[in-house]
Amino acid sequence: MFPRTFSHIGISVTDLDQAVDFYTKTLGWYVIMPPTEVVSDDSAIGVMCNDVFGEGWNRFRIAHLATGDRVGIELFEFENAQRPEDNFEYWKTGVFHFCVQDPDVEGLAERIVENGGKQRMPVREYYPGDKPYRMVYCEDPFGNIIEIYSHSYELTYSAGAYQGGGE
Repeated sequence: MFPRTFSHIGISVTDLDQAVDFYTKTLGWYVIMPPTEVVSDDSAIGVMCNDVFGEGWNRFRIAHLATGDRVGIELFEFENAQRPEDNFEYWKTGVFHFCVQDPDVEGLAERIVENGGKQRMPVREYYPGDKPYRMVYCEDPFGNIIEIYSHSYELTYSAGAYQGGGE
């Protein structure tokens, strides 16, 4: 057994063009396939989407982006896309956020807000006075939750992470 690599994540938005603009300008992700329409038909992609979404999905728009470490980002705009009033139902099963890493946590949070997103909390230190690791939760303009870490996941949670000043 070996640890699998992360390939991509699909994110639903209410305005695909705005989402592509936000993620390229704010996070520096780059477009590998511009916005494209997919329709329910007997093409290979149409049949595959019937398998995934069931009958009646009709059509959607999709764009593919990539991160600096080659993780794919699929942005979906479905017909009748809705932003839920409560976009942070963390207690329900499913993905409730994704995290990016930037040593300038404050600067990236500011760019998110400047580009139509939201900062949900103040920047916090994981181990005040002990380690310089910081984090913050933000939102994109569509309510998708973006967490920002100052340091890698491995450094933040490695052996002994909660010992000493981090308890």
